[in-house]
Amino acid sequence: MSALRSDDDTWDIATSVGSTAVMVAAARAYETDQPDPLIRDPYARILVAGTGTGVWDGMLDAELTARLSTVDPEMATIFTHMRNYQAVRTHYFDAFFADAVAAGIRQVVILASGLDSRAYRLEWPAETDVFEIDQPLVLEYKAQRLAEHGVTPNARRHEVAVDLRFDWPAALKAAGFDPTKPTAWLAEGLLMYLPAEAQDRLFTHIGELSAPGSRIAAETMRDQAADRREQMRERFARVSEQLGLTELPDISDLTYDDPDRADLAEWLNAHGWQASDIDSRQEMERLGRWMDLPFQNTDDSFSRFVVAERG
Repeated sequence: MSALRSDDDTWDIATSVGSTAVMVAAARAYETDQPDPLIRDPYARILVAGTGTGVWDGMLDAELTARLSTVDPEMATIFTHMRNYQAVRTHYFDAFFADAVAAGIRQVVILASGLDSRAYRLEWPAETDVFEIDQPLVLEYKAQRLAEHGVTPNARRHEVAVDLRFDWPAALKAAGFDPTKPTAWLAEGLLMYLPAEAQDRLFTHIGELSAPGSRIAAETMRDQAADRREQMRERFARVSEQLGLTELPDISDLTYDDPDRADLAEWLNAHGWQASDIDSRQEMERLGRWMDLPFQNTDDSFSRFVVAERG
C-alpha cells in the first residue's frame, strides 16, 4: 500500500497526485512539437507553463535525452520510452472518444480529469456534454489558465469539483448529468491512485449511472516488484543529481500497490458489461513507439487498456 496517501488527502495542481497531471501534460506538449506527432494538444504547454518550475521541465526539454545519454544511456532509453507511452496512451483514448461519438453518444465523463484538454482540443458533435470530475483546485487552475488565453471548449463543459472517494455521483447529477443517456466514461491515469475497494466502488457507481449503450475506457497498471522500483528510483536520483535535474517523484509513494485489486476486464464482464483489454505494448508496437528496455523482466508492458460496452 502507499506510504504517503490517506483516505482524505487533497492536492492542488503542483503537489502530490496533482503534479503527475502536469508531467502528463508536459509529455503531450513535447509530443505535439515533434515533426510527426501521434497527438496534437495546442493547450498542453499553456497549462504546464502556469505551474512554475518543477520535475515536468525535463519532460519538455528537447535536449534532455542527449544529456541523459552522456551519463546513463539506458536511462535515456527509458525516458524516451516514457514519453512514447504517454503519446500512445493519449492517442488510444482519443480514438475511444471518436468511436463513441460516431456511435451516437453525446454524454462524456472524464474521471480525475487533471489537465486533460479533450473538451477543448477534440472535435465534438453539437449538443455534446463533457463532464470533468476532479479536485476543486485542479479544475479551477485549468479553467482559469485556458480562459486567460482565450481558449474555449468545443463541447458543453461541466466542472464537477469533487473527490472520487466521496459522493461524486450526487455531484455529477447535480451538474446536469442524465443517467438515462448513454455515456462514454474515461478512467485514464487514475486507478493506481485508488485502493482496491475504491476501484470496485467507482465502477459499481458507474454501472448504476450507465444507460444501455454506454462505454468505458480505462488504463490499468501492473504491479512492479519492490526491488526493481527501488533500483530504478536510485538510478533516476543519481542521474538527476549529475545533471542538476529536479528529481522525479517516487510514484510508489502516491499509488496503492494493492494485492486485492480486481482485474478490471474480468470485473466488468461479471457486472453487466462486455469488456476486453490489450497490453499497452501491443499498441506501442502497432504505432512504432515500443522500445526494448533495460532491466525488462517479461515481455509485458506495465499497463493494459480496457474498453467495455453496456448492452
